[in-house]
Amino acid sequence: MIKSIEYTTELAAGGHWSLRMARGTIMRLTDIEGGGNVGMMFYNPENLLERYNAPDTLKCQHTFRVTKGHCLYSDMGRIFASIIEDSTEGHDTVCGNTTALITAQRWGKRDYQQNRNQWHQNGQDAFLVELEKYGLGIKDLGANLNFFSLVVTDEAGNMQLNSQPSSAGSHVILRFEMDTLVVLHACPHPLNHSEKYPCKPIGIELGLANSVSDDDFCKNFRPENQRGFQNNALYYLGR
Repeated sequence: MIKSIEYTTELAAGGHWSLRMARGTIMRLTDIEGGGNVGMMFYNPENLLERYNAPDTLKCQHTFRVTKGHCLYSDMGRIFASIIEDSTEGHDTVCGNTTALITAQRWGKRDYQQNRNQWHQNGQDAFLVELEKYGLGIKDLGANLNFFSLVVTDEAGNMQLNSQPSSAGSHVILRFEMDTLVVLHACPHPLNHSEKYPCKPIGIELGLANSVSDDDFCKNFRPENQRGFQNNALYYLGR
């Protein structure tokens, strides 16, 4: 599944980053200490109006969470990335981000000017800092993924984080099926009610994937995924 790892880095707790991933590359995320969270959004760098679509991703694969085998769809019916490996029980797709208000109310307000690396960053502002680099703003935010955070519901439909957070060393590997602008942060999940502001770094490895075969697990995980891969093939026809 992985041909090679070409680059390794670490995203600090509360940190944010963005980069363009080429078709046929992989990103391996590792929850270094356990209990981490990675908020992530996808955009088509050739047409920034095309972006990750949570409703289409969930309804066409009949799921509430994503894990190995699931594909992550754009609002044009194409597949940004496939989850080719996952050591967890799944990842949140619906709860969004913390905001400055939520963060201040839950853990106290701390800014970089006063507190330097001990400040409390929130997911929404972390995304917005990165989106500004590409001429995007708050109107371009959508429902994001939260890797390493599994959300469960009770009989009344109330959502909460799984009582057993992801363990140290948990990992997930994304294979990119089209060129993708990836925007991500390592801020707390909005349903995290820990006493102290969670400071959890995330390991990131980037590399090359093997070619997608006809018997690929993700491609055949759902019939709808076959159509998603066909849409990608049409998009790249002649390139």
